[in-house]
Formats: sequence, C-alpha cells, structure tokens
Amino acid sequence: MSLRVGFMGTPAFAVPTLEAIVAGGHDVAAVYTQPPRQAGRRGLTLTPSPVQVAAEQLGLAVRSPINFRDPADVESFEALGLDVGVVVAYGLLLPQAILDAPRFGCLNGHGSLLPRWRGAAPIQRAIEAGDAVTGMMVMRMEAGLDTGPVALTAETPIGETETAGELHDRLADICARLMVEALAKLEAGTLTFEDQDALAARTGREPVYARKLIKTEAAIDFGGEAESIARKINAFAPTPGAFVEMTLDGKTDRVKILRARAEAGSGDAGTTLDDRLLVACGTGAIRLLELQRAGGRPMPAEEWLRGTAVAAGTRLVAAGTP
Repeated sequence: MSLRVGFMGTPAFAVPTLEAIVAGGHDVAAVYTQPPRQAGRRGLTLTPSPVQVAAEQLGLAVRSPINFRDPADVESFEALGLDVGVVVAYGLLLPQAILDAPRFGCLNGHGSLLPRWRGAAPIQRAIEAGDAVTGMMVMRMEAGLDTGPVALTAETPIGETETAGELHDRLADICARLMVEALAKLEAGTLTFEDQDALAARTGREPVYARKLIKTEAAIDFGGEAESIARKINAFAPTPGAFVEMTLDGKTDRVKILRARAEAGSGDAGTTLDDRLLVACGTGAIRLLELQRAGGRPMPAEEWLRGTAVAAGTRLVAAGTP
C-alpha cells in the first residue's frame, strides 16, 4: 500500500526527499517546481530547477505554475486526488485551497528547530547566531509562515567551522529520511502533531524570523567580535560569500572568505597578525581557512598562500556595496 503524493520543491535541497519518496514506493502523481530561470552570462539560457531535472529523470509529470492565482492551477491540483502534499523549499506561498486539497493536507520539511528560525534562511541564520544545534522538522502546513504543528524532529550539532553549504547538504539527507518516516506513520494512522506554542513552552525555543540573506551583509567588518565574524563567514558560505578587499603587490582584489575560525590574538582590526592569515578583529582574531579570488576556485588557506604570500601587517578592508 502507498500514498498518492503531490511533491513541491525547487532547489537541490529538495531532491533527496523526492528521490526517497519514490524509492519508498509512493505514487508521486505530479511534481510542482518553479519555472525554468534565465541563466548564463547573458541570461539567455532557460535552466530548469534541480527538482525538475530529478523529476524528469524519474519519469514524473512536472508542473510549473507561476503562482496559484489562476483558478485553473488550483483545480488541476485538486483533480489529482492526493492523499498528501509534500513541500520542501518550494519557494512559493501556497493558498489555503492548495493546503486543503489533499486528504491529509500538506507536510513541509523545514531546516530548523521550530519555532526558532521561521522564514527564508534558517540554516544560515542558525550558524550566524552561534546555535550549537539545529535540525529538520516535518510539520503540517498552515497559512502562516512556518507556524504549523510539528510531527517529527531530528536534531544535529553544528560544527565549529561548518559552513552553510555543508550543513545544507547534511540537512537535505536528514529531511529525506524524516519525510519518509512521516509518510509511513501517516499511512499507518500513527502520525501525531504538536502545536508550536506548546513546543515553545516545552523547549524554551522562542519564534525568531530567519530573514533572507542580502549581498550588502556579506562585506566583512573586522571591527566586531571575532567569534561573531567567523560565524558570519561560515554562514554566508558558499553563497553569497563573505568578502574583503586585499591589496597585494600593488593590486587590490576582492576576495571571498569561505571558512574561518575564531582564535586568540589582538592588534589593529583588519590587519594580519602572522603570515598564515590570522586577522585581528575589534575583539580577538580570526583565522581565514578557505578563500576564493574573483573568477577563481575555492582553496584551503594553505594552498592559497602557496600562490599568494601574505605578510604579517597586511591590511584587509571591508569592501563597498557589491
């Protein structure tokens, strides 16, 4: 026996869950994803989403409505006769008619420990805030932003220098396992839910909004506290990538810093304290562990320094608005 599922997702984060649902023997009636986007240097190439690519490889029907304001899109969704909708990083707000159409409603895989970090960037904001632990949750969707009752939770620690990209990939795999478990329990009639107000009271986690990352945040200001700066660097990697301007051999380049660690040290903020990329901050210092020149590939600091010597006393400055 299997459930009739409508899957909604767009980025690579959602692909493991789609694949796991299919591997679990469920009937995926249709896959909804955002329409192909313009890409390439001139923006002339239409590129399908990772979910669309995966769905087509699996032989699944793909639908890409711009939104659900057209009644025909709502009617075609209702006509699928779904048991459940599964939503993972779809990127569109769903109207109540869509949420109510499947027999058991819609389940969402969300990358935080709700009610903490509701919103667009829960993975990045958890790292930036210094959370020691995060996780995946499966919740039933409501009209509010990430406010629905929670069914299943899987916690995972955040590593000291773990980047958002690394945590993203780990959580994507956890999401797949957790959603398959949720569907099995839903099918068996044993899936239960806990209201987020009750969850907050039990865990002490208060609602926090995980606002979307913007490029203007990515310029590094070394005047702050070292641990906060290192966390921000790791949270913004690989995209959009925190950056500085570095003047070497008379040439100033913008350099992305993709991994860092707070260490002991003091000096003029933004100045290297040794020849291995220990940089003084307003309080403490950070060790730059991974870097990328414009147009180049990411490199561990040791490899980067073999081609670009940086002496102690070199000044790194926050770049202007991207």
